[in-house]
Amino acid sequence: MEGGVHKADKTEFNECLKLTWRQPYILQLAFSAGIGGLLFGYDTGVISGALLYIKDDFKSVKRNTVLQETIVSMAVAGAIIGAGFGGWMNDRFGRRPSILLADLLFFIGAVVMAAAPIPAIIILGRVFVGFGVGMASMTAPLYISEASPARIRGALVSTNGLLITGGQFLAYLINLAFTKAPGTWRWMLGVATIPAFVQFILMLMLPESPRWLYRKERKEEAAAILQKIYPTNEVEKEIEALRASVEAEIAEEGSIGEGTLFAKLKKALSTRVVRRGLIAGVLCQVAQQFVGINTVMYYSPTIVQLAGFAANSTALALSLITSGLNALGSIVSMYFVDRVGRRRLMLMSLIGIIAMLALLGGLFFGAASHSPAVGIAETKYFTNSTCPNFNTGISWKCVDCLKPKSGCGFCAHSGNKLLPGACLISNDATKAACHEGHRDWFTEGCPSNFGWLSIIVLGLYIISYSPGMGTAPWIVNSEIYPLRFRGLCGGIAAVANWVSNLIVTQTFLSLTQALGAASTFLLFCGISCVAFVLIFLLVPETKGLQFEEVEQMLDRDDYKPWKRVSFVQSKV
Repeated sequence: MEGGVHKADKTEFNECLKLTWRQPYILQLAFSAGIGGLLFGYDTGVISGALLYIKDDFKSVKRNTVLQETIVSMAVAGAIIGAGFGGWMNDRFGRRPSILLADLLFFIGAVVMAAAPIPAIIILGRVFVGFGVGMASMTAPLYISEASPARIRGALVSTNGLLITGGQFLAYLINLAFTKAPGTWRWMLGVATIPAFVQFILMLMLPESPRWLYRKERKEEAAAILQKIYPTNEVEKEIEALRASVEAEIAEEGSIGEGTLFAKLKKALSTRVVRRGLIAGVLCQVAQQFVGINTVMYYSPTIVQLAGFAANSTALALSLITSGLNALGSIVSMYFVDRVGRRRLMLMSLIGIIAMLALLGGLFFGAASHSPAVGIAETKYFTNSTCPNFNTGISWKCVDCLKPKSGCGFCAHSGNKLLPGACLISNDATKAACHEGHRDWFTEGCPSNFGWLSIIVLGLYIISYSPGMGTAPWIVNSEIYPLRFRGLCGGIAAVANWVSNLIVTQTFLSLTQALGAASTFLLFCGISCVAFVLIFLLVPETKGLQFEEVEQMLDRDDYKPWKRVSFVQSKV
């Protein structure tokens, strides 16, 4: 999904528990900033359930697939701008003001969406939330990293990644909790004001990042903060380490030289080390999105309905499975990424993704082929409600009734959903009449025997994705660029990730309408196959290598990403 993940081993987590117990101020800093990750996850996940009820309240949204996609994807579009602006604000004004501004944006966006009288105002609120997501996605882990002791930094920053997936899981729980409440989606979207307000208050009581203060020549303030973070006997050593690190960083930045962003980019691309690293890094980020993960995270309840579960509450409850497995996968990845390796973990992950997407495509194809017939007698039972496109002289199935722009719904048989049902005009009166007969009303997908199997395969897709393609691309991008170009190249890769996310999010529902759910998943399966080949050919293994060794590897004349380089031999 979106945001960076930093690796940490088991020893580091044990040390983290010990040190935070002795120095609780460290935990206060990390937790307060980490709420940004929680908000990031919540606001990107909550729309999946809220959309079901927004469609019920606004018929213009229900009839317009592009409008549905826009409501979902505008947060991603806002995040692209927010991340870019956040980078500038982080350097100019500091990490703490950036987090406070992100909280204000989260709060304003949630209030605007909760009070929205028309879909356009919901979209406006989503843009505000997106600005906050973009800023939080880079500022929260940066603040935690710079305000944490070096020996437990990876563990504390990793918790930010857990809070992102935890926020998505919380969003599904909140969605489920408000399914029966008046206003449903307004509560779902408005709840985000609470953690935003809490973080805003907590951050007002916390200091700026000591590293940023030191770079701004506010060394006494930086030293005072370090005294609260480190034991007394370690403070002087850490101040010296901070001084050396900042000076080295400034020297590296100076080696790039002054000039515009394009001038720096031209200089970076003039070296084959950067070109090779950037190809590998951007490829990983684009592949992470184009294997289709955010179609599941943003549209999971809709996919569940396409699988044959009609009720909104049922779709939300089953969507908890995917969100929970994604959070679990984030934990699993911490164990495997330094044992298996980044490249191998991504390739193994892609094998599982390809298999599951192929299975999903086959299951949805089977569900469409075996969808219930439209019964003439069943349809005539609902007087004056027959779908205007239904021709009694033609044999129709449920999938024919639910064709895009038909404006019709399928009222299933009261005794057995797989028996012929009625094809009716889709409106509130017809839906109510269908439910009065103890029948299920379908507008997204059709009843089938494949529903539960589709949910299981969807869960296996998440299990395949999360530990590998979910985390490894970010780790590769943190290791593969020369230090002097890391900020520039990392920013390019992050933008590639967000833009790919936007493309997938903005087109998924349109693809399902144009191609059908089965063909859409098979399309993502084909893209995943291409990603597997390209990652095999173009992405090297960075596990266990120092930054200098990675640079040596990328600069070799006989560089082959699929071959592991022995640096013991190369240094002789």
